[in-house]
Order: sequence, then structure tokens, then C-alpha cells
Amino acid sequence: MTDSAESHARKALNRLRRATEKALLELDALEGALASAEGEDFPRRGYLGLRSRLTEVLEFTDEESARLQEKILQAGGLEPGRVRRSTG
Repeated sequence: MTDSAESHARKALNRLRRATEKALLELDALEGALASAEGEDFPRRGYLGLRSRLTEVLEFTDEESARLQEKILQAGGLEPGRVRRSTG
């Protein structure tokens, strides 16, 4: 994988993650507004289903990010489990 492709993939994953996080926040706001207004008529099951699917997208971005990082490390000759980040 070329550096350019890796960069585009990382950026796209980050954009997808941020968009999904924003969608979850907006869903919460919408649910809050409508649930109080509609009471018993509010379709809770639909909102739970959508929240679950958006959470799956977040999990996907985490998995893809880890997979991409592993490929980048392997291409650079490093073992993914042996790389440590410094704390400071």
C-alpha cells in the first residue's frame, strides 16, 4: 500500500468515525425532542435499532483502523504487537 493510499484511508476512516459520532449525537437530540412530545406513540424500537447500527459502524471503523495500522507496520518491517507508544 502506498503512503498516499494509507493517508487517504486513514483520513476517510477518521471522517467516517466523526460523521457517525455526530449522527449518534443528533439521533439523541432528535429522540429527546420527539420522545417527550409523542409520549407513548414514539417509535422507541426504531431508534434503538438505528443506534445499534450506528454503533456497528463505529466498531467497524475501529477494526479497520487497527487492521490498517497493522498493515502499515508490517510493510515497514515492524511487528504490530511490539510497538509501544511513549507516554509523556
